Amino acid sequence: MEYRAFGQTDMKVSALGFGGAEIGQQVDARQVDALLGSALDAGLNLIDTAACYGRSEELIGQAVSHRRNDFYLFSKCGHASGLSTPDWDVQTLRDSIDRSLKRLKTDYLDLIQLHSCSLETLQQGVVIEVLQQARDAGKVRYLGYSGDNEAALYAVESGAFDSLQTSVNVADQSVIDRILPAAQARGMGIIAKRPIANVAWQYAETPDNAYYVTYWQRLKALQYDFTRRPTTEAVSVALRFTLSVPGVTTAIVGTTNPGRWQQNADLANQGPLDATEYDAIRNRWHEVAKPDWVGQT
Repeated sequence: MEYRAFGQTDMKVSALGFGGAEIGQQVDARQVDALLGSALDAGLNLIDTAACYGRSEELIGQAVSHRRNDFYLFSKCGHASGLSTPDWDVQTLRDSIDRSLKRLKTDYLDLIQLHSCSLETLQQGVVIEVLQQARDAGKVRYLGYSGDNEAALYAVESGAFDSLQTSVNVADQSVIDRILPAAQARGMGIIAKRPIANVAWQYAETPDNAYYVTYWQRLKALQYDFTRRPTTEAVSVALRFTLSVPGVTTAIVGTTNPGRWQQNADLANQGPLDATEYDAIRNRWHEVAKPDWVGQT
């Protein structure tokens, strides 16, 4: 597994990180134990989750808290997700962070991220102050913003965050031209979410999952040559494209299949995408992408 410096922090993270969204729904503890155990054994050292991912935090805490020194633990806050106070309320943020620590069975988080709050909320500044207070109290080590478009650019330019998590993939490239260079210039760690575009090209008809539809529509227009290859080869190209984007530190991939982690690690270990193929994907995007093809949260 390749390891990369996470911005200006003291962390050196695996190029492939575990995304905890998928395990939050209808996955039992034994399956998560096997899944995370295999991921850590494959060399992964970054687990990213969120307070609103169902039972994700609890399951992660149960499965791997005894291996806490083997990985960096990132979470997100902001949504009430069962708390009595509103989203983005000061008390919600404080209680959410404390709840995450309890669920994850840890004394600290390596990174806490604001979970896709609006530009207006960011501009008010209070949400940032709450995270800074949590850092000062030793509950978290670093601060991040997870989101896209104008809010992501504001978060980068504010100078308040150590990292940015944002959508980067073959069907979502607007961030590459505008936001990532600014984040890279500020020495931020950059986490790519949705790095394989949900493999949306594999659907012959409109996907049932609404979360995939925008990418499916874009990919039908883009008609990349690589999407016609066998699925494993195509996923390899898509993943390695994202990992080859300048500034990207790590790509977060979620799965409920324990055997998938070694497969993903093997794909990532094939190294950067060939420059000719990378440039072809970028050029095709610039030829076809419409002005409203903005980042998808």
